[in-house]
Amino acid sequence: MKRDMTETHKWNAADTVTSVRIAASLLLLFLTPKSRGFFAVYTLTGLTDVLDGWLARRTGTASGFGARLDSIADLLFYSVVLIRFLPVLRQALPGEIWYAVAVVLLVRLAAYAVAAIKYHHFASLHTRLNKLTGAAIFLLPYVLAVSTGVGYSWAVCILAFVASLEELIIHLCRPACRADRKSVLE
Repeated sequence: MKRDMTETHKWNAADTVTSVRIAASLLLLFLTPKSRGFFAVYTLTGLTDVLDGWLARRTGTASGFGARLDSIADLLFYSVVLIRFLPVLRQALPGEIWYAVAVVLLVRLAAYAVAAIKYHHFASLHTRLNKLTGAAIFLLPYVLAVSTGVGYSWAVCILAFVASLEELIIHLCRPACRADRKSVLE
């Protein structure tokens, strides 16, 4: 479903759930990583991420605004988690993995830049690979709470690279932006 970028938007329950994720993400800045409070709020953010899209589809309130708000909430959440978990990650993971993370980030930023230039707005696609990558990244703090997570982290980097590359290819090859595009094959 193509959404008109100039649509009039009425605030809805899904937007409220997404806003809870934004607030909870900011709260994570003040909580100690790997603490019970951190994991409680962290889990809440994950639940709101799943719930907002489901709620928007279920109530027929899915909108371009909601999709953009969701993308902003996701970006904020993962930025905050990276900031809070960077010291933990630096201790747990080998130096080589950071080169892989840098490559993934460069490809992801290239995809965002291409979309911004081509479509004249921020675009983050909700492809299957991006959703799988998001779930894998979301599980990382739980994995690190019980192990070093090195093997898992390499697998996440590979998955994130493929997902980022897919999004870049979609932006380069498709004439119009569709945030709900499921894969490069459609």
